[in-house]
Amino acid sequence: MSGKAAMRTYAVHAACIRGVEAFSVTVEVSASGSIPGISIVGMADAAVLDARSRIRCALRSSGFEVPRSSFTVNLAPGDIRKTGSGFDLPIAVAVLALSNQIPLSDLDDCLFVGELGLDGSVCGVKGEVAYQLLARERGLRLISGHSKDHVAIAGVEQRYLDRLDGLREGIERASKTFMNNRSEDEIRLSVLDYSDVIGQEVAKRGITVAATGSLGMLMIGSPGSGKSMLARRMTGILPPISEREQQEALCVHSVMGEPTDMLLAGFRPFRSPHHSISSAGLVGGGRPVRPGEISLAHGGVLFLDELAEFSSQTLQMLRQPLEDGAVRIVRVDGSYSFPAHFQLIAASNPCPCGYLGDREVTCRCSDAAIERYQNKLGGPLADRIDLILNVARPDARLIVQGEEGMGTQEMRGQVERGRAFCTWREQRAAKTGRAVNKTAGSLDAAISEFDLNGEGQDMLLDISHRNHLTGRGIVRLCRIARTIADIDEAEHVSPLHLLEASQLQGRRGNEHM
Repeated sequence: MSGKAAMRTYAVHAACIRGVEAFSVTVEVSASGSIPGISIVGMADAAVLDARSRIRCALRSSGFEVPRSSFTVNLAPGDIRKTGSGFDLPIAVAVLALSNQIPLSDLDDCLFVGELGLDGSVCGVKGEVAYQLLARERGLRLISGHSKDHVAIAGVEQRYLDRLDGLREGIERASKTFMNNRSEDEIRLSVLDYSDVIGQEVAKRGITVAATGSLGMLMIGSPGSGKSMLARRMTGILPPISEREQQEALCVHSVMGEPTDMLLAGFRPFRSPHHSISSAGLVGGGRPVRPGEISLAHGGVLFLDELAEFSSQTLQMLRQPLEDGAVRIVRVDGSYSFPAHFQLIAASNPCPCGYLGDREVTCRCSDAAIERYQNKLGGPLADRIDLILNVARPDARLIVQGEEGMGTQEMRGQVERGRAFCTWREQRAAKTGRAVNKTAGSLDAAISEFDLNGEGQDMLLDISHRNHLTGRGIVRLCRIARTIADIDEAEHVSPLHLLEASQLQGRRGNEHM
């Protein structure tokens, strides 16, 4: 930074969002005696360039003198495009410091991010979590506008400014500490419970198995059968999100301006995009590049309702993120990587009208229409779908009588028990030198890796021959059966586990699905 005497340049720390990460930007301001005005260089977009008008109005409204000088603002590094309105505050601070209208003490230790209102107020911007992580990495204090959805990150000192005129007293006195006004009790009261879903005990069992083994699942049933109700309650039975996944998810949600209350309470995210969503909206992209719904579902559940109505091209793009747990987008200005480790849950009608196989309503679709519709369900995502549940509409008498079955608490207990037993089993296998390989691709490997007993091996052979299963189908069946055995805390997969797995696996038109 330049000294006070005859100071003609001044610089402050700022930042910009690129993808879901913040990178450091140095805002350098230089004054000269030419035509008064503010010019901004350093690959700034339209939102950054608009800061010139906002800053002039904010300075006047705050009672500061607008120097009759020509200010050149350089955003370094100059070879990376700068986006967003978060540069308003750092540019204004640098101009005021350069013109000796505010104290300079402690400014070098701050990272400034914020948008200015024409009345001199300081507003928060999207990406607060990403800015905090950068401030922690660089050992700086983050100074921003006030945000009602403030997220506190460990190891970061963040303060906010209400108005620009407070800087006359110095940054230490002008900035204020965030207060946490969230009520986690209110958040927990809003969680949906499976006891509200009546007459779907088989489907609840399938959901429990899917949650325990992190298995992909497709529910097929007529309208009103409860598919969406079952899916929307799934995050309630999953274990609390890990600290690492929570921080990554918070960063994505913060950049996109999405609410973070449920994440902060330890719940996993649930995303349910409409079937008309674009590829960029689902996977990520756009200009500037932003994460999509699969990244917003990181650490939680992605629910694709009306799966057959989604574009085949859009669904095709989910294959790589499902395998890698991340999505990588390459553009002219570089590559972007977004986290995308999620559990896929899908739902669909059995036919275009939705009533094929219904006990009460007759299907009106032709055989050709049914075939075309069902072929869509056997597309590129079929390899990632382990369970296929047929969800029938519940008996009206059960709904009227209000009969309850398994609730969220009971199902969560089964999931926790199954996951704990699986962890113990894998640790024991590692100690004996036999690593668990859940991607085994042959019958012998499946029998060895998934701990089938003698009767279980015979049952597996019988089911495989009867249903003409390929190696992929056998491994899928064994994976489901192993998860059921974990819930039962059984060391070996028995015939009963395989029979239940065969029912939950559903019937597929072709095994290549």
